[in-house]
Amino acid sequence: MITDMKFLDLAKWRYTAKKYNPNKKISEEQIQELKEIIRLSPSSINSQSWKFTFVSDENVKRELARVSYFNEQKINEASHLVVFSAIDDIELFEKQIAENLPEGSVNYYNQFVKIGSDAEIKSWLQHQVYLSLGFFLSACASMSIDSSPMEGLKNEEYDKILQLKGYKTLFAVAIGYRNPEDSNQPSTKPKSRLPLEQIIQAI
Repeated sequence: MITDMKFLDLAKWRYTAKKYNPNKKISEEQIQELKEIIRLSPSSINSQSWKFTFVSDENVKRELARVSYFNEQKINEASHLVVFSAIDDIELFEKQIAENLPEGSVNYYNQFVKIGSDAEIKSWLQHQVYLSLGFFLSACASMSIDSSPMEGLKNEEYDKILQLKGYKTLFAVAIGYRNPEDSNQPSTKPKSRLPLEQIIQAI
């Protein structure tokens, strides 16, 4: 377990795992903690246009793995798969915010978001789910849990398997513990990033 680590150290430690130890599972206590953490993710006007499905059932996990292209092996090996979905029913979303958000937030949506096309509104809703991804990956790292975010999925098949109603699968994250033989880990394969001077502008 990583303790008393600076965030920079966590950023250097985490990576996208390619191989997991299938015999090592995340404790139920830690899963419950991750669920509470992701519930607290930030979103524009606190819109919370998301659903997070934690999959531990091996049969369901295998079903999802089969429709995940090159991600099949890591999903089967991982302890859990977390599926990130965005609300895809605008009327349902508007009902949700009317019941849960203050008037000012609802007015912002009506004045600046609702004026767009259905496609533009749904794009805005999906962007909120992507905000939660970085939050979740960082939480995993802080708990010494490895993760693999992935968009290489047959999204409509995911929707069917998970029986999602009013929501649409965007991406998934496999979580668990790295296999010591994973050649992608930083101790074996140093991280490759663009130079700070090329991507950071200070004015």
